[in-house]
Amino acid sequence: MAEAALRAGRDPQSVELVAVSKTVEVARIQEGIEAGIQVLGENRVQEAERKIAALGRLVKWHLVGHLQSNKAKLAVSLFDFIHSLDSIHLAQALERHAEIQRKVMPVLIEVNLAQEESKSGVSPEELPDLIRSVSLLAHLQVQGLMAIPPFLEKGERIRPYFRRLRELAERVSAMQIQNVEMRHLSMGMSQDFEIAIEEGATMVRIGTAIFGARAD
Repeated sequence: MAEAALRAGRDPQSVELVAVSKTVEVARIQEGIEAGIQVLGENRVQEAERKIAALGRLVKWHLVGHLQSNKAKLAVSLFDFIHSLDSIHLAQALERHAEIQRKVMPVLIEVNLAQEESKSGVSPEELPDLIRSVSLLAHLQVQGLMAIPPFLEKGERIRPYFRRLRELAERVSAMQIQNVEMRHLSMGMSQDFEIAIEEGATMVRIGTAIFGARAD
């Protein structure tokens, strides 16, 4: 991560590691925390609930997987950051529960860059309207964008998708919408995080390279 940041002329401290612990047992996650992991990313709310009960708040917990609105209440109570906001319906559910719990929830808007049917996320064309709508919600704060590009075997083929997300963030930033900051780009996983960092990632979501192959 540090080498990729330096290649791009960036401060290595500007990139945060989100260690994705989906399906990883608690004992191995504890080893990771002892080795220095500070942020854990979970895909499923109920799996995270069990792990947080066991491990506590020694680290920050980020939701990096798709979130259904009926899990919004639990997600607001469990997580420090949500990477996968993709609709105004979900935003309104999060807003209701964040208000009740008296907290402001930082969120990223998930963008479906290739408009793949198998993936969640708002289309690039719909992104500005969604962000404007979310910006009006007092208990959510948009802090950037997230994307899961298509899986491509050759790393360089993925670069245009990361660049596109950065360009979208720059356009949103230029709109100067109140309560919206483009501080973060959550992009890049085990197979392509170096390219993502070179293209501006501030958060990389790495699971396999840390915990090994997982059983889905």
